[in-house]
Parts: sequence; structure tokens; C-alpha cells
Amino acid sequence: MPECSSAAPPALDAEQRRAAAQRIMARCAALAEISETPGALTRVYLSPEHLRANQCVAAWMTAAGMRVWQDSVGNICGRYDALTPDAPALLLGSHLDTVRNAGHYDGMLGVLAAIEVVAELHRTGRRLPVALEVIGFADEEGTRFGITLLGSRGITGTWPPEWLARTDADGVSVARALQEAGLDPARITAAARPPEAFCGYLELHIEQGPCLEAADLPLGVVTAINGARRLNCVFTGEANHAGTVPMGQRKDALTAAAEWALAVERITTERGQHRVATVGTLSCLPGAVNVIPGEVRLSLDIRGPEEAPLASLLAELLAEAEQIAARRGLRFSAEQFYAMPATACDATLQTHLSHSVAAVQGRSLSLPSGAGHDAIAVAERWPVGMLFVRCDRGISHHPDESVNEADVAVAVAAYFSAVLAIAGEPAPV
Repeated sequence: MPECSSAAPPALDAEQRRAAAQRIMARCAALAEISETPGALTRVYLSPEHLRANQCVAAWMTAAGMRVWQDSVGNICGRYDALTPDAPALLLGSHLDTVRNAGHYDGMLGVLAAIEVVAELHRTGRRLPVALEVIGFADEEGTRFGITLLGSRGITGTWPPEWLARTDADGVSVARALQEAGLDPARITAAARPPEAFCGYLELHIEQGPCLEAADLPLGVVTAINGARRLNCVFTGEANHAGTVPMGQRKDALTAAAEWALAVERITTERGQHRVATVGTLSCLPGAVNVIPGEVRLSLDIRGPEEAPLASLLAELLAEAEQIAARRGLRFSAEQFYAMPATACDATLQTHLSHSVAAVQGRSLSLPSGAGHDAIAVAERWPVGMLFVRCDRGISHHPDESVNEADVAVAVAAYFSAVLAIAGEPAPV
């Protein structure tokens, strides 16, 4: 980071924190009104609602002293220039799209908190050794086209060409949606930013889990975004009459699957290391009340913050399934259909965030993220750090998603302090 030659600006005082949190909460509520479904929040990529949300956020960025533009994939971007021209920027933000029937804070909270950081600098007329750019990513969730991270892959220049042909439920392609939004599909690559554009990325986000609440802490620092593997699995036995085959002579695929599901729970719990595993779907064939199930199809989703332990867990779970099948005289097969590598957060950014969090709440808790974020794509080009904010009961992707205004005030203070420290102007909290 460039050296700073002037005195560090003061930290946010209690009244500034409260005022910022109130604005953020009010703006989250305002964005929640921009929805395609009355009475429920749904805002998908390149929809009229998405473009309206961009306009709304653009106005708030402009008021905070930023130069604002919408890029060629639909991200809304604002830049607050540095002390010197052409300095690299610290990128701040999150996403503005939602799942269907969403909560008010997933994504939006991070964009609005970033605007508050810049607004405070603008209010006091300060410029930092690095520029600040705030971005509202266009599509993290993948709700419309079944493709995730479109916005963040836009700025990293990693859009696969075949994405333009993907269609939504109404048969509208990504290319056509871009055209209807006033964007040019031929100019997708114009959104890509060169490596020297950014020195790092910070994303503030609700936790979407219960760990901070269990620890009675408002904030946590993310160590890594979990890698994931998803598999379709099959136990194949022998369908037969439910009334005539003795219990000891059956080749029941469902009881084998049930035994394995319990083993998945037990083994994953025992191995720890923040790894999780879920059997999320199950179907029986032939599916009749008076027939022993001859085939069971089920899914396995496993996640963890480190690649080697995750691979080890997967191998152990599949070996357990094979043993169960062999003992019961069945066959087992599995096919992986999805893999996402674990994404480590940058150690230096974690340190800055941890110091800022400890200053505002007494101690810092480090934890992995079980959900995916735009930081996954950004980390392919630049260092990333993430700050988690406690959410009520860990509920997310649901209308009951909720955060406490007091927690948001603490989050803004820590975020502001971390930005200053990363930029080379540390300030007491």
C-alpha cells in the first residue's frame, strides 16, 4: 500500500455509528420494495427491478462523493479517488440480486455498508493513499439463469462464452436479457479489470449461520469460503414382495441408504475441522408400500474450508457406503456433478479485520463461510477478506432473515477502521 503522509482520520464515534446503521437499515428496507413479487422480495439479474435497484444505489453512491457507472455486465460501480491519480483501489461491496422470496440483508447489507465508509470520508473531505471502489454485483445467486457469480466473473474476465446462450425459465437467453437491459453482449469483456486496478477486496456480509449468535458476538472474520462437492449416489438392491421375503434375506436399498445417511452424519461430526455433509434428496424405486425398495437414489453435499481434509472426508464417506453395500449384498455407485474449490481469505486482510473487530467487540472470532460469495471469483485475481455480521438464528434466504441495528453499527465501525488500516491510515476505534 502507498505510504500516507498526513495524520490518520478519527474513527467513527458512537453517534456516527448509530446514524450510519440507521441509514443502512432504512436503505435495506427501500431496496426490499424493489421486487417482482408483491409482498415478497425477488430481484433477479437484468430484470427491470435489478436495473431500478442499480439506479437507487447509484444515487446513494453519488451522494457519497463517488463517480458512478454501470459496467457491461450490469454491475453498479462507484469510485472515490485517492490522494494521487491512478492509484489502485481497494474494492468494497457485495451483490444486489436475491433468491426468490428472499430476506432484506443478504448482499445488500455489504453494498450499503461500503457506501457508508466512503460517505464518511467524503463528509470530512479526506482522500486515502488508495482509491475506494464500491460495487453492487449484478448476479451472485444465479436465480434467473442457474449460473452463479456473473457479476464478479465479469470484473475478473472469466465469463465462459457459452453463458450468453443460457436461458431462463421463459426461454430468454443471457444475450437477449443483456440487450433488453440496454447492454451489448459483444462487450462483456469490457467489464474486466486489469490486475493493477485493485489491491484487494473486502466484503461485509451476514453470516447466514448460527455461529456468531452462539458465541454472543456481533462480528466474525472469515478464514475461507468452503469448498464443496456434490454427488448423485445410488444403492441398488433387489425389489421384492414386502410380505413374503424374510428380514434376513432381503436386499433392501432403502435400509442401506438410511444406514449410510446416519454414517455420513456420524463420521463428519467426528472428523470436525468445520466440515459439513448433507444427504439432501432421496427417492425410492419402485416406490410402493408393499414392495421392498430395489433402488434408492440420493444426493451428497459436502463442504469444508480446506481442500485436502475435504477430499479425505469424501473418500472416507464413499468407502463407508461401499462397505455397507457389500455387507448387505447390494451395489453402490456415485457420480460427482459439482465441485467448487475452497477459497482462502488473504492472511494480511484477515489480520486487519481481526484487529478492527477486536477493538469494537473485545475479541475477534475467526470462522469459515459455508455459503458461496462473490469473493470466490474475485480471489482468482486479487486478495480477499470477509467480515461476517450476526443474523437472527442464522436464518437466511428467507423473509425472516434479520440483523440487529446495533450490530450493524458495530460492523460499520470495524469496517471503516479496517479500510483505513489497509489503506495505510490506521485509526483508533
